[in-house]
Amino acid sequence: MSFLDLDERLIELHRRVEVCASPFTDYKDFPEVDITLVEGAVATVEQLEEIRHIRARTRILVSFGDCAVTGNVTAMRNFFAVDEVLERAYRETATQIVGIPSGNPAVPRLLDRVRPVHEVVKVDYFLQGCAPSADEIYRLLTELLDGRTPELAGRKFGS
Repeated sequence: MSFLDLDERLIELHRRVEVCASPFTDYKDFPEVDITLVEGAVATVEQLEEIRHIRARTRILVSFGDCAVTGNVTAMRNFFAVDEVLERAYRETATQIVGIPSGNPAVPRLLDRVRPVHEVVKVDYFLQGCAPSADEIYRLLTELLDGRTPELAGRKFGS
């Protein structure tokens, strides 16, 4: 949501970019793009496949926000085995459906470990914060759009 804090700068950016995919769009196949901002940790088999596909079709990939950069809250699951997580979610605390659903496409296949994006694909830039500030977002995007290398001091995760 800090993207919306860009205020009138959003209009300026909109004139310079074409948004091809977002959590609010339904795309069948991720298009080839210059810049992708990826938020969130990689926790499921589907997310792992998707980020690999996105990386293959992206010139510059930005790990956007603390979950993508470090795993953050999502990675707290790493203190437990997947079986323990499923047991707790579907047996111990379930109120309506008791039992671990298997083969249900609505239940994602969890990876053994939640991973930050840079552990599974090459990341070009890291933008920390929960969420990153509007000023940092603007600075990063305008530098990239102007063909310059953004100066992100202290942002060397995964390199």
